[in-house]
Parts: sequence; C-alpha cells; structure tokens
Amino acid sequence: MQVHPSQLVHGCIITKDVFGKTNRPLISKNTVVKAIHKQVLDRFLIKEVEVAPKLFSGEVFQPEPLDETEKGHPSLDESSLPVTFKEQYLQAVQIYKGWFAEWQAGASLDIGAIRKLFVPLLKQLIHQSRKDILLLPHYSSKQDYFYHHAVSTAFIAAFLGERMGMNQGEWLQLGLAGLLSDAGMAKLNESTQMKDTVLTQVEYQEIKKHPIYSYRMVENISALSKAAKLGVLQHHERLDGSGYPLGTHKKKTHLFARIIAVSDMYHAMTTDRLYQSKQSPFLVMELMMKEQFGRFDHTVVQAFVKSMTNYTTGTKVKLSDGQIGEIVFTEASRPTRPMVRLDSGEIINLTEMEDLYIREILT
Repeated sequence: MQVHPSQLVHGCIITKDVFGKTNRPLISKNTVVKAIHKQVLDRFLIKEVEVAPKLFSGEVFQPEPLDETEKGHPSLDESSLPVTFKEQYLQAVQIYKGWFAEWQAGASLDIGAIRKLFVPLLKQLIHQSRKDILLLPHYSSKQDYFYHHAVSTAFIAAFLGERMGMNQGEWLQLGLAGLLSDAGMAKLNESTQMKDTVLTQVEYQEIKKHPIYSYRMVENISALSKAAKLGVLQHHERLDGSGYPLGTHKKKTHLFARIIAVSDMYHAMTTDRLYQSKQSPFLVMELMMKEQFGRFDHTVVQAFVKSMTNYTTGTKVKLSDGQIGEIVFTEASRPTRPMVRLDSGEIINLTEMEDLYIREILT
C-alpha cells in the first residue's frame, strides 16, 4: 500500500526503493522504518512510499488518516536536494545511521543496498579536489561523530587507494571496507559504543572486539573481496604489533588494512568528538610522519601527505595565529610547512617556525 511518510510508524516495512533526484535510493526496499528514516523522507520532501500491509512484528498496519495539512505538502523542491558534495555526504551519513540502528536491532548487513548507495558516491569522490577531503571534518557533529567517521573513513580510504595507483575495482572495495570496518560496533553495549567520556580499561577491552564483530558481519558476503574483509578485520592492527584484535605485525597486515588505519586515524584526530577536540589536519599529518613512525605504513602515510599537500603557488591558507597568506614555495621534504607570503607582504618559512602551522586551506 502507498502512504504518506507522516503515516509511517516504527516497524513499517518499505517494499519499494525510495528515490530522490539521483538514481541512488534514499531508502532501500525491505527497510524496517525507524525514526531516522522518517527524518530522511521529510528532509527530501518525499510524498509517498510503498509499504507492506503488516509491520515487522507481524501486526496488521492500519495507517492513521492523513492530516489535511500534509495533503498540501509542497512539490519536490530541487534546491533542497543533495547536489553538492557536502549535501550528498550528509545524506549518506544519515542513511548509514539508519542502517546502524537496524544492525543494532539484529538485522543483517544488506550489501546490495550499501553498494547501491556508496559505489556511485565513491566514483564521484575521485573527481573531487583534495580540499573536499580536508573539509570532511568540518561537516561532522559531536553527537553524530560515529556515523560521520564511518562514511569519511570510506571516502578517505578510497581516495588514497586511487592516488596510490589501485584500479577502480580495488579502490571501490577498499572504500566499502572502510565504511564497514566499524559496523561491528553495533554488537557492543550501546552505552559503551556511544560513551561521551574517556573509556575505562574494561570498556576499552570491549571496544577492541569490534573488528572481529565487523568481520563476522561481512565474512560470508561474496560481493566483498578477501582484501576488503581483511581490511575490515585488521584496520586497528599496527605494524609493530601493538594494535588489535590479534596484534598482527607488518608482514601479515594487508595493504587495505594499512590504508584504512591511516584514514581512520586522520579523520579521528581532525574531528571534534564529545571527549576530544579536533587538531589541524597539517599537524596530524606531521604526527603521522614523525611520532607514529613504525606503527603506520610509511609508504601509505607519504602517499597520503603528498596527495593532500600538493598545492600550487598562490593557494590561500589560514595560519594557527589567524593570519591569512598564500603559499609561494613548498619543500618536498616538508610538504606541510611551505613558505607563505602573508597579506602584509612578509614572507615566512614555516619550517623555521615550529609553533606556527597551517590551520586550513581557504582556496
């Protein structure tokens, strides 16, 4: 039966893909409706959806009469649809949030729906500028950090894989692995996974199990490659054996996992969380090159830093002290610390000023 989104109740089963402007469904068929899905439908001004005559519980669904004000719901306003990279990204985050709620309730991972949404997004991402990757932390919110982190990790990993010379099939699999690497968090106690303070030792030991739970959710999915599954399982392993869940060393850690590890750490450290403030992307890249040497794959880190800092002369930047300037020269050995001409005309060399750094790229 067809109903207006306002008539939906918790447990309704959507029986037909719901589309917005693009050829990717906002919500896939066989989705069990939760609050987040109603929010998505409302956000995109969807006027009707096809649902099953019975709820997920088996009860007959009897929709309430449609409110007269809803009958006059305005027609689809194209200006409100996701046309920019930011809008499409935020849409993906909300849909992932809905999927995660379903996994928490015991639903299986629907790789068909996931591929239908994310494969086109990942393909589009490759044509975006590095600035779009740098801006990902700006789109996040403290309350929904976890869902932003999953989607951003997928985007960063795919972007990096393509820059490292992977073919399309490989970096698409890599992106999906990044997206699903934390899916197993749905199997943990909700109070632990969404805790807004520093974890206790007991809670941390529980969190360390999530890569195994994530792997179990994907291990029998034929649409995911062996490399993707290893990426999911090993994304918190470190080359020196200090990671988890198995303490795997470099030789046994798959390249997919090493790329996701860098992507995961970069986004986590450059994004505001409930218990931790974000850091400058450029300081984080320096940290990964110096202090984290030996834990992360240096080849992967170098490729990431090169991809993110290969700016042309004249690129506008904002420094940590608030000053605005433009890049005039970059040393290959210190790509995060170029020479900058300030608006005052003064030229400074950031390699000689360790307490000053680029906060963000402006153009």
